Amino acid sequence: MKSIAVFCGANPGFQSYFAEQATLLGRTLAQRGIRVVYGGGSIGLMGVLADAVLAENGAITGVITHQLNDLELGHPGVQNMIVVETMSERRDLLIKGTDGVITMPGGYGSMDEHFEALTLAQLRQYPKPVGLLNVQGYYDPLLQMLENMVEHGFLKPDNRHLCLDAPTVDELIDKMSVYEYKALTKWH
Repeated sequence: MKSIAVFCGANPGFQSYFAEQATLLGRTLAQRGIRVVYGGGSIGLMGVLADAVLAENGAITGVITHQLNDLELGHPGVQNMIVVETMSERRDLLIKGTDGVITMPGGYGSMDEHFEALTLAQLRQYPKPVGLLNVQGYYDPLLQMLENMVEHGFLKPDNRHLCLDAPTVDELIDKMSVYEYKALTKWH
């Protein structure tokens, strides 16, 4: 893997372990020579992630909207910053050309980006690993919801497995490194 899109919150969360994991993720990706593509922010977990990558002299690309950048939320240390008009453009550029997606804890934006990547994977348009970093069980309710979707016939089991998850950075990156995309043979 040469580049990974990381989706994460513009807030730090209430517990310090979220920021600790963002730091660890940024440091680990930089040390492994993997370019980070992220939302371009300087605040919350986005800022923590970017700071960690930069501290390791890692490669990082930010993608931010004019609106957010005008609010001075863009990270001043990220030299490769792409500024776009809409959130849709941002979301598309975040994963374009990457070798995988990691979603850390976050809110609506992170979920929007995560499910966009999963939808593209389901439609065979993004045959790359899409993973949740399930810090301290943050995504347990979401993972249960995915199982509920399968149980009620709204998500095929093969498509359920498009969403990888792990509680630690190394475990998730290891899963992503050996991931083999398996497209569904039937749509119905």
